[in-house]
Amino acid sequence: MIWETVRLALLALRRNKLRSALTMLGIVIGVAAVIAMVTVGQGSSRSVAASVESLGTNVLTVRPGGRGFGPGPASSGPTRPFTLRDADALAELPVIAHVSPTVSSLQTVVAGAANMSTSVTGATSGYLAVGGWTVVSGRGFDRSEDRASASVCVIGETVRRTLFGAADPVGRELRAGKVTCEVIGLLQAKGAGAFGQDQDDLVLMPIRTVQRRLLGSENVSSISVALAPEVSSQRGAREIEALMRDRRRIAEGAPNDFNISDRAQIAEVLTGINSVLTGMLSSVAAVSLLVGGIGIMNIMLVSVTERTREIGIRLAVGAEGRQVLTQFLVEAVVLSLVGGIIGVIVGLGLAFGASLYMAIPFAPQAYVVLMAFAFSALIGVMFGFFPARKAARLDPIDALRHE
Repeated sequence: MIWETVRLALLALRRNKLRSALTMLGIVIGVAAVIAMVTVGQGSSRSVAASVESLGTNVLTVRPGGRGFGPGPASSGPTRPFTLRDADALAELPVIAHVSPTVSSLQTVVAGAANMSTSVTGATSGYLAVGGWTVVSGRGFDRSEDRASASVCVIGETVRRTLFGAADPVGRELRAGKVTCEVIGLLQAKGAGAFGQDQDDLVLMPIRTVQRRLLGSENVSSISVALAPEVSSQRGAREIEALMRDRRRIAEGAPNDFNISDRAQIAEVLTGINSVLTGMLSSVAAVSLLVGGIGIMNIMLVSVTERTREIGIRLAVGAEGRQVLTQFLVEAVVLSLVGGIIGVIVGLGLAFGASLYMAIPFAPQAYVVLMAFAFSALIGVMFGFFPARKAARLDPIDALRHE
């Protein structure tokens, strides 16, 4: 009896293929939108976390100026720059494993007939360890080359591809501004950073070379430090703050004129923002499921009206009201389930295409797929029940008289 009811429901849907397809469309769009939004959101969150991790783990960055993620309120006075002596003092702290002061200068870089505009970064030999960089060809510069302001450089993959093509750049020369340097190393590609910047668009030189020959200044724009493995970022920030306040002679109770940013905190903030946006977009997409449910109810009500005589004949020959109710309820649930299956396929396909286009991980969540599919079935039951009950309660005599 149950199978016969299901068979009759499927035959009724087949007789009105276009109407059935249009009825399912709302469910398909709702399920696909929810799955695609959540999957893309998860992928972008993983991409942000990986990008921040690629900058170096357990890393703090100290910058002049009182605004940032660091402890203490913002200062209002003129910004005092750092110097290499500040970096040397930080290197003496037991909580710090590596220190790298940095400066940057936007320069036109030329090699042969090729040229490009890129950021030339001046740093010490600790830069690679702090940033988690790996040299895939050649080597990094050492302390003696740093102290001697040597004309050497290490380049990123984007610079290599633009200036040297597929060739190994080690041993060749390039000119950055007015400084000609020998390429002694090639860095492993990292791709886009947490804010979308190309991390491989980089020319790295000894910091004194950049200060003296490109900038004409001994100022340091920032100091990045990698903490010892067993040291927490909170403890590291406290000790760095205490040392820098002492060196800069900041009175007790006065605000810092520098800030300390924790990359882990930045990752948490970015991930949180991404999660909120994903939740908002998914909520908007979920409205499509509600609209799809209302569409099912409307179409089923129309179907009941069109098939009133058919229902009257079934009731007149002995069919029970619950059998009629079951038939119409099965029709609504089948529409929802089929729409849910198609929506899952379309949603995963859209998410996969978006992940390829946006260069983020494809991160489908099984629980989201199951919840969206289950919700589509629930919608079929909820919005199909009222039309089914209306059909089951029809009086056989009145139904047979219906034109």
